[in-house]
Amino acid sequence: MSGGFEAATGDGPPLPGPDAEQRSREVRAAVEGLRQIRRVTGRQGEDPAARPAEWERRQPVRAVALVLEAAGQPPSALDASGTRVASGYRVTPGDRPGTAVVEWLGPPGSGAGHEEEAALGACAAALERFGWDALLYRGPRRHRFLEVEPADPGS
Repeated sequence: MSGGFEAATGDGPPLPGPDAEQRSREVRAAVEGLRQIRRVTGRQGEDPAARPAEWERRQPVRAVALVLEAAGQPPSALDASGTRVASGYRVTPGDRPGTAVVEWLGPPGSGAGHEEEAALGACAAALERFGWDALLYRGPRRHRFLEVEPADPGS
């Protein structure tokens, strides 16, 4: 989607500070569009938050990033040289199709590693409220991350 709204994955530039209200409007509009897709494509009588739509299942990184941004979680960010300049979530593709990985990263010395467990817990809660399963894992060097996949209630 070039030129259109893109949810912050945590690997882009810092979000615009002066245009925060405009960004907030764009996020709300994107989430409302996602809810509409879920209403149209969901099962009869099902809560639109109950399960991700097919669009989300095909693009989990974008969908998960949108949910996290809409929940008010801050994305991490990189400057033009690729140096991490902000603490927050980072969403990348998972090892399996239809999955995503959420990490909590920050610049060196930022203390992001100390915030990691609580911050990822808040991310998991936000994702679960919107129909995603988020499992907390501990990887190399005790680095925590979430593996996220669509929830499938009642199947």
